[in-house]
Amino acid sequence: MLSKSQIKLITSLKQKKYRQQHGFFVVEGVKTIKELLQSDLELYKLYTTETFNIDAKNEVVISNSDLKRISFLVTPNTALAIFKIPNKKSIDTSGLIVALDDVRDPGNLGTIIRLCDWFGVKELVCSKKTVDCYNPKVIQATMGSITRVNITYVDLMLFLEESKTPVFGAFMEGKNVYNKTMPKQSVLVMGNEANGISKDVEAVITEKIAIPRFGDLQATESLNVASATAILLSEFKR
Repeated sequence: MLSKSQIKLITSLKQKKYRQQHGFFVVEGVKTIKELLQSDLELYKLYTTETFNIDAKNEVVISNSDLKRISFLVTPNTALAIFKIPNKKSIDTSGLIVALDDVRDPGNLGTIIRLCDWFGVKELVCSKKTVDCYNPKVIQATMGSITRVNITYVDLMLFLEESKTPVFGAFMEGKNVYNKTMPKQSVLVMGNEANGISKDVEAVITEKIAIPRFGDLQATESLNVASATAILLSEFKR
């Protein structure tokens, strides 16, 4: 049986301010939880309808009805876990870094984290207005990749100004990325879903690159930011 204080804590973690206040985030789904349990992340509490056979003090077996009360999903899985938000790590600037300028959609951020993991990009740098990487929807979309990508929130302008490597930005009017050889050590900046890269950030971009449109009508306005990130990362790693 869940206590009122447990329910209050769990449901509060849907909001960023309470995640920051308590230092916890929520993960749902057996597969993702098991992946995080095998990482360096520290489990605070696991609520499940089927035992994981882990340390008894960290596992609480609950009913399906109780799980529905605390789940953030329309159709709850069989488990919900609370993990501690890890301490910040320094940024390794020795390889390719992906930087996000105010990406707001949780699904997009989660997918980009998975893409970084897939393409071996260890550092993801986010502007302070980019959606919180510990948002439950972001965590769901990462499918466990959040444990293998170092995500840091920074003053993006300052970070890019201090970069000692080339800074590439994705623009509709940029140079055709397929005609270039991309350096292994650089920064790739991706912009906001509606407005692209901001004017302030654009001012510190070393070179603008673009994914050309091949359709006969040339009518498609733009690519989804996660889709564009996948294509560009493929070119950087090719």
